[in-house]
Amino acid sequence: MTLTRRRFLTITAIAACLPGALAAAPARHWTGQALGARASIRLDHPDAPTITARCLAEIDRLENILSLYRADSALSQLNRTGRLDNPPFELLDCLSQAGAVHRASGGAFDVTLQPLWALWAEAAVQGRRPTSAERDAALERGGWDGVRMSPQAITLRPGMALTLNGIGQGYVADRVAALLESQGLTDILIDTGEMRALGQRSWPVRTTKGGSLPLSARALATSAPLGTCFDAGGRDGHILDPRTGGPVASPWGAITISAPSAALADALSTAACLTRDRDALDGLMAAFPAARLEEAAPA
Repeated sequence: MTLTRRRFLTITAIAACLPGALAAAPARHWTGQALGARASIRLDHPDAPTITARCLAEIDRLENILSLYRADSALSQLNRTGRLDNPPFELLDCLSQAGAVHRASGGAFDVTLQPLWALWAEAAVQGRRPTSAERDAALERGGWDGVRMSPQAITLRPGMALTLNGIGQGYVADRVAALLESQGLTDILIDTGEMRALGQRSWPVRTTKGGSLPLSARALATSAPLGTCFDAGGRDGHILDPRTGGPVASPWGAITISAPSAALADALSTAACLTRDRDALDGLMAAFPAARLEEAAPA
């Protein structure tokens, strides 16, 4: 399978049982929408319909917390009002992990860039690029120092808004993996644009350079600055640089990172695209010894 970025969610799970029993297990294949993208779940397990239903319920529950596509999600409520009392654990947990990568990247990985991202998206619909003044104004509405978190409340400075696009789908992969593991599934591959494998089975994953990486009991994520673009010409990539207010001018065509969790791999691969040279990239990775740089393809 090929690494892609935020295109679909796929879960493939195989029960740990005897070959004969596995062959007799009914396959369950569901397709639909999740996290604002095409989604698919395929389970080869005697209780596939029940497990699939539980996976979908968990994804739905997490979307109600983390999604910008749902106006009544916890994240959308926080962005709309600037305060969320008694925030769900998952939102606090995801933001805490985002904060760790933010600090390690010197502020380059920044979930407070939603106003800037929305500006670029709106300008693209109008067939133009944002002006310097517009970009500066959007940047002034961001800044991690404007986020306050506790189990009692999350608050934002007036005008701020958060996005979890650089970590949320990886986080969802981790939560779904934990659910499937609790159902006794030991050979699991989840792909939310970021991949999470459980169990001893080795899953061959093709890289951007055409090679193959074996993925077992680990997560893998790839980010490409021009993997998704605001403009039809493919000039303005979707990874925005808080230092400039524009698409990152990255020396990397694509970065692939593995880590114990998909959330960490997801965030680090995005942050890595914001590094300006190999020394900076190595410095970022040094802050997370359990993570590995698997591939850094030059632009």
